[in-house]
Amino acid sequence: MRYGGKTLRHTGGAAAAEMAMVLPFLLALLFGSAELGNYFLDEHGLVKQVRDGARYAARIPLETNYTCPGTVSPAAQSLITNVTQTGTVTGTGAGRLNASYWARSCGGASQTVTITIRCVSKDDYDGIYQSLPGDIPVVKVSAAVGYRSLLGSLGLPTANACIRAESEAPVIGS
Repeated sequence: MRYGGKTLRHTGGAAAAEMAMVLPFLLALLFGSAELGNYFLDEHGLVKQVRDGARYAARIPLETNYTCPGTVSPAAQSLITNVTQTGTVTGTGAGRLNASYWARSCGGASQTVTITIRCVSKDDYDGIYQSLPGDIPVVKVSAAVGYRSLLGSLGLPTANACIRAESEAPVIGS
């Protein structure tokens, strides 16, 4: 008896076999593109919040809140942090991102919004800065939060990645 001649010519299950071979690649492409979109969404949201914080920090009264070299009053730090995280000075607003966003761990470190000042010489600048008694303060607001992976929500192992953003603005006061 001869076997195999007719069996090798059957093509009835070829589409199912090809689908079984391609399915892992299609799933990786599907979930990978969803994960990339989620990453960009989180990164963009953090950048917008930090930019709002820097914009607010640049417009609060100059003399009472900033000094060169590099100090920020604790009251101003609290207000800037509130605006960065919640979008309101009081810290009670909903903001673009909810409170759980800011509570995510990032490599085991506690997540804080960081406000720093660097001073730039006013010799090269005209306008409102010429009337200042010293150098020009430039405020930098930065933040880092843990990235919440979509694949982690499905139970798959993920890396403990951080999303970081920073924004600078020259202080012009109110």
